[in-house]
Amino acid sequence: MDIHWRKSSKSADADGDNCLELAVHGGEILLRESDNPDVVIHTSRSKLRAFLGGAKEGEFDDLA
Repeated sequence: MDIHWRKSSKSADADGDNCLELAVHGGEILLRESDNPDVVIHTSRSKLRAFLGGAKEGEFDDLA
């Protein structure tokens, strides 16, 4: 499976350079942690769009 994983340029600031990575494969959005790449979450573009919209509006700021 040829998957191109992407991560934020801000990931270099994370502890130990561990980060979240995203990819598109077979019409799905894939999400994994770089330090545990065998665990992959599959979701849809619409679900990711809704989540990112909430994140941009600060809905999860209390978690960071």
